[in-house]
Amino acid sequence: MRTIESAEIRELVERLCISANYDIPDDIVCAMRAAAAAEETPLAVTVLETLVKNAEAAAAERTAACQDTGMAVVFVEVGQDVHITGDLTEAINGGVRSGYRNGYLRCSVVRDPIGRVNTGDNTPAVIHYGLVPGDRVKVTVAPKGFGSENMGGIKMLRPSDGIGGVTSFIAETVRNAGTNACPPMIVGAGVGGTMELAALLAKKALLRPVGAGNRDEYWNGIEMRLLSEINGLGIGPGGFGGRTTALAVNIETFPTHIAGLPVAVCIGCHATRHAEGVI
Repeated sequence: MRTIESAEIRELVERLCISANYDIPDDIVCAMRAAAAAEETPLAVTVLETLVKNAEAAAAERTAACQDTGMAVVFVEVGQDVHITGDLTEAINGGVRSGYRNGYLRCSVVRDPIGRVNTGDNTPAVIHYGLVPGDRVKVTVAPKGFGSENMGGIKMLRPSDGIGGVTSFIAETVRNAGTNACPPMIVGAGVGGTMELAALLAKKALLRPVGAGNRDEYWNGIEMRLLSEINGLGIGPGGFGGRTTALAVNIETFPTHIAGLPVAVCIGCHATRHAEGVI
C-alpha cells in the first residue's frame, strides 16, 4: 500500500490549472495549422492563423489563452493500492483555489445558480472520481468555458431511432451552436449508458487527442462521416465561413438498457483545454 499526502495532490492540481489555461494542447494547435493550410477562404485562414498565434503567445508569455478560464472539471483516477492522507476533495479544491489565484485566472463560479454570488476563488470544482488498479493517482484538469458548454445537449432517443437518430441529433446540436461555441470546435458525444453517463462520456470524449479516431471501426466511420457533415455546414472558424467548423468529432459509447438510446453532446471550443499529471 502506497501512501500519498493530500498536499501533493493539491500542489499538482494547482500546477495543472495554470498549465491547462496557458498551454493549448499541441494536437489542437497542429490541427489548426493544418486546417489553415487546407482552407480556401482567406478570412478563414486569417482566423485560424490568429488562433495559432494566440496559443503560441499565451504559452510564451505564460498567460491565459482565453479570458474565460472556465469552471474547473477534474478527473481523478485513484489506484486501489493507494492510501491518501487528509481530505482529497478539499485538497483538489485547494489546488484550484491557489492555481486560479497564482495564475491570475478569472474566477467564474457562482455559489448558487439563482443567487449568482461569485465564490471568488473558482471553487468548488466539478470532480469525477474513478477507482483503477495500481498504486498511482492520475489527475486531469479540464477547465470548461461556458460559451461552448452552453451549446451542449442531451436527448433520450428511442432504440428505433437508431444510428440515424444519433447522428442527426449530434449534427443538429452543432448546427444550433453556430458561432456561439467559438469554432473551430471539438465535438464530444456520449452514446449509451444512462442520461448522466452519456453526458459524462461526452465530456470525457473531449480529452481524446485530435486525430486519434475511435478504436472501433464502426464508430470511427461514424465520427469521420459526422466531421465531414459538420464541416459542410459552412460555419467556419470564428463563424466567418469556411471548411473548418470542427477539428474532430469524438464519440464514446457504453452499453445501455433495452428500452433506451441516450445521446449527449458536449462541445469544446478551439481552446479545449486540459492538462494531466500522475503521482
